[in-house]
Amino acid sequence: MAKHPGMRPLGGGGIASPRPEAMARPFLRALRAKRGRDMKIAIIGAMEPEVELLRERLQYVRVGTYGRRDYYEGMLEGAPVVLAACGIGKVSAAVCAQTLIDRFAPTHLIFTGIAGSLDARIDIGDMVVSTDCVQHDFNVGEFGYPNGQIPGYDTLGFEADAGLRKLAVEATRAVSPDISVFEGRVASGDQFVSSSAQKEFIATTFSALCCEMEGAAVAQVAYLNELPFVVLRAISDKADGLAGVDYPNFEVIASHQGADVVSEMCRRLAAG
Repeated sequence: MAKHPGMRPLGGGGIASPRPEAMARPFLRALRAKRGRDMKIAIIGAMEPEVELLRERLQYVRVGTYGRRDYYEGMLEGAPVVLAACGIGKVSAAVCAQTLIDRFAPTHLIFTGIAGSLDARIDIGDMVVSTDCVQHDFNVGEFGYPNGQIPGYDTLGFEADAGLRKLAVEATRAVSPDISVFEGRVASGDQFVSSSAQKEFIATTFSALCCEMEGAAVAQVAYLNELPFVVLRAISDKADGLAGVDYPNFEVIASHQGADVVSEMCRRLAAG
């Protein structure tokens, strides 16, 4: 396994703007060459409880610290992975995702965590697998853009990789046959959604299945770097007036479900 600098053994329509895709092309060519043919899976969770369960399952672990975040490199179910807790919010998530790409050149990216349901069919404990991700709190409507549209991009939602989506659904059904798994849009914003009015706005405006605070930022970074990704969200609350009560009660259960699904995904990817 390649040694990285700083790595140490584990001791415990209106705004004129250039297209980001075009600006990134020289870097992308170099990144693709660096990736080569060796698989490496980047796994991100927002908070420690969301990644601690996965970290406990790692073998042959090394840890490096970049930008005040620890990145754990090792083997999970036979697959080489790099695991990190990015912190809460879109900026923290984007910084972590780009650091993973720059430092470790992953071939796949999985974001795992918990979210609030926006759909009456989706109950606490169920799993949402992203088809695409949008930023529900991004708005430059004064310049003629629809809610969530970022100037300079030709897409509203950043699409998840079809192969990783399929794998995530199959892994969820294999390890948690008693829960329901849904595929659909994930909406992200820098706010904890806990009112029925806010929930209704996001659900109606974006046709999203769940809301959280990081996925769309990771999706945007993956899109710019042409990196296959998927966002997995175990439902911890209903994003309504009871969200503040439900969230802490179901956080642990949802985190366990996410860890089990990601582990199964890695096992299947390693098996080819």
